[in-house]
Amino acid sequence: MFNKLKSDFPASVVVFFVAIPLCLGIALASGAPLFSGLIAGIVGGIIVGALSGSSLGVSGPAAGLTAIVLAGITALGGYENLLVAIVLAGAIQILFGVLKAGIIGYYFPSSVIKGMLTGIGIIIILKQIPHFFGYDADPEGDWAFFQMDGENTFSELGNIVGSISPGATLIAVIGMTILILWEVVLSKKGKFFKLVQGPLVAVVAGIVYYITTQGVETWGIASDHLVAVPVPDDIDSFVAQFTFPNFSIIGTGAVWVTAFTIALVASLETLLCVEATDKLDPHKRVTPTNRELFAQGAGNIVSGMIGGLPVTQVIVRSSANIQSGGQTKMSAIIHGCLLLISVILVPNVLNLIPLSVLAAILFLVGFKLAKPALFIKMYKMGWKQFVPFIVTVAGIVFADLLIGISLGLAVGIVVILIKSYQNSHFLHIIKGENGADVVNMTLAEEVTFINKGAIIKELDKLEQDSFVEIDVRKTRYLDNDIIEIFDDFAIKAREKNINVKIISERGILDNPEDYETFFKQDKVPELKMTKPYLEKEAGS
Repeated sequence: MFNKLKSDFPASVVVFFVAIPLCLGIALASGAPLFSGLIAGIVGGIIVGALSGSSLGVSGPAAGLTAIVLAGITALGGYENLLVAIVLAGAIQILFGVLKAGIIGYYFPSSVIKGMLTGIGIIIILKQIPHFFGYDADPEGDWAFFQMDGENTFSELGNIVGSISPGATLIAVIGMTILILWEVVLSKKGKFFKLVQGPLVAVVAGIVYYITTQGVETWGIASDHLVAVPVPDDIDSFVAQFTFPNFSIIGTGAVWVTAFTIALVASLETLLCVEATDKLDPHKRVTPTNRELFAQGAGNIVSGMIGGLPVTQVIVRSSANIQSGGQTKMSAIIHGCLLLISVILVPNVLNLIPLSVLAAILFLVGFKLAKPALFIKMYKMGWKQFVPFIVTVAGIVFADLLIGISLGLAVGIVVILIKSYQNSHFLHIIKGENGADVVNMTLAEEVTFINKGAIIKELDKLEQDSFVEIDVRKTRYLDNDIIEIFDDFAIKAREKNINVKIISERGILDNPEDYETFFKQDKVPELKMTKPYLEKEAGS
């Protein structure tokens, strides 16, 4: 792990700069103390990073929980009471891990995960445009379409006109130029340019610009366009920033409802981000999801005990880590350590960083997640991949992460049902030995109730005195509903004088008594027809 420090440390610096405004912005959007966001970032980096099995995932306060936290503070009567729910949520997440609930993360379609990454990339770009131009009415970390300032994502863009800060815009453009130049040209020129990351140079340039233009009316940057980390006067005021839970309300039902809500949403967001991060990982490592739930639960217990917001694994910081060359989880741990050191030793220096420079960094992170080429690639893969993908993207952009994922998953399930309906059997007409047409129905490997309509439709088409072959050589499982269909068909076939042959791996059944027995439901163990049963009947 430590032999990758030459890659992990520069990546951790980039994640550190990305995390600062997000930690503060999410705390502000949640109605919580600003310092609570930094606590969550520190715990997510150090505690969760150490316990997690994810090589590249980075945890911290999540935008998806802002509405729950804001509502929880109001419903429970204060932030100290909400902290009890966060601690309990952590314990519930550990229980999820023990119960191996992490397997849920493997059941999200690839098209939905790609849509999630792309949707988040678009949201990052749209949300950073105002900050890029020095318009900071809505805080960093408010990713929802309907913003806390009363605007929405697109109306906020319209408000930029007439509110552009020339100084903030200029240093954002300079920062963007540095980032692009560093990545495209300088990073290939030597080890120094790989060790010292472009975002660090852009941030330093932003600090220098702010200091040198102070007092300049047009090109200076106002203090409300800078990072705003709380600055304690002494050690006592620093300690006073930590808030502790009020456990006297642990017996109230509202606390447990809020705790379970936080645990469920935080776990789902984490599992989604784990899946997405693993897809972005150049080495395609697989994160143990149950261990991740345990790590997140432990992190939430610690965060709640000392006054922090709930934490999840978050794709913005994780993707920044991957794009910056992170190799192991040391980058996540180091970023947490940098947050801790900076808020203790140099909060005044952090407060010299223009938000527009950090917006430039995030802008490139978003662009790499939502490259136009990905839309073309998904379109070429066909409608079964493209439709869930685009629905997920639209849901995230126009609502939020969980709604977008839910819509994409729902569409993905509908696509599966449609294809399952279509693929229950293969039907074709062949010439029999006597020259008559023989309808051959080859059943799929697994046939369930979803396929009822298609099979009934084909069987009802069979005419009087016709011939039909039902090929079950590839069939491993027939649902009870399908068995009932064939049960009924055995009677109809006799009445309509339909000649039926059932073809299995061990022979052919063409005696009416045999094939009626073949479909008899009471002969099927546990109400399902399996391949051994089919072979046994065929050989009898």
